[in-house]
Amino acid sequence: MDNSSDFDKLANLQRPHKDMINIMPLQTGSILTAAARRALVEFGDGYSVCDFCQGRLAGIANPPVNKFVEQMLPEFLGCDHAVLTYGARDGIFMVLHAMTKPGDVVVVDANRHYSTAVAAERAGIELVPVPRSGHPDYIVDVEAYAELIRERKPAVVLLTYPDGKYGNLADAARVGEIAEAAGVPYLINGAYAVGRMPVRMDALHADFLVGSGHKSMASAGPSGVLGLKTKWRDVVLRLSAESKKKEVECLGCTLRGVPLATLMASFPEVSARVQRWDEQVAKAQRFSAAMEQMGFSQLGEKPHRHDLMAFETPGFYEISQRVRERGYFLYKELKERGIWGVQPGQTRALKMSTFAATTEELDTVLCAFRDILAKYS
Repeated sequence: MDNSSDFDKLANLQRPHKDMINIMPLQTGSILTAAARRALVEFGDGYSVCDFCQGRLAGIANPPVNKFVEQMLPEFLGCDHAVLTYGARDGIFMVLHAMTKPGDVVVVDANRHYSTAVAAERAGIELVPVPRSGHPDYIVDVEAYAELIRERKPAVVLLTYPDGKYGNLADAARVGEIAEAAGVPYLINGAYAVGRMPVRMDALHADFLVGSGHKSMASAGPSGVLGLKTKWRDVVLRLSAESKKKEVECLGCTLRGVPLATLMASFPEVSARVQRWDEQVAKAQRFSAAMEQMGFSQLGEKPHRHDLMAFETPGFYEISQRVRERGYFLYKELKERGIWGVQPGQTRALKMSTFAATTEELDTVLCAFRDILAKYS
């Protein structure tokens, strides 16, 4: 069998959207900084960050993983201790697995990410959802946490902040107050918050905070961070009896190589950009208003307070029902105009992010939407 053509494809991997305007929520917060791109090459060889490891990942001084983990990340996250993970979902599982036993209950928002449910299944625990309003807001009633905590006596309380479906920002501090008063540990899934917007664990009365490097911290993936209070350190970061320097929940070492190198290299810029969050919110609200003027409907809370947004787009769906390409027509039209991020086949509802695009680029996106509607009218 001749596999030469397949091997050629593997040896010449390329992505189809280089230099295009990117509005994909999964990617807009992870676009590498110039420093991270240099680190990408410098640390591309396997366990390259481990050249001077003495047995503990967070103890590596060259590159300065030790200062990054023990000083910079705790200051940034507002926590006592920080841990490197492979992503937000890994941090969530680490906490749930360490803090619960099979059969325990975790109270969680109804907008939780699917990976939270998978983590709960793996840990053998039950998720009890806090209700949300219906269409079109899907807002979680944070006061309902108190009643469910009294009724179900959970081992952990969890909030997705913001949720990855609509970009809603529930009152995380209020949930923290409720959990704190009830004496229940509180975990925040900040996959779309940490690295995009100011968020501190201490200000939100949380015990744990997870972030995603490859969603929101300008890092190659998979990568993530976990912040926690000192009181839980020996529970979540308990050391192995076999290998005295290795944490059990981390399976020894976690983030190495390119994901860690790019996470650190981007960190100065990421730390600075969260201070300009008000600019991002203004940009998102301006975009949302323009979309609604075209007859589209923004889902989630209004005025919107995050760059991640979902829109019902009946005009595009109607077109998809009468053109040869069906739902793929929109993806094709946008790609021809240099715009990336709408999934192929989607027309009824679109999820997008304004985080990485400039105001001028977003105007280009809006003009493209208008032109496409006019073209098929």
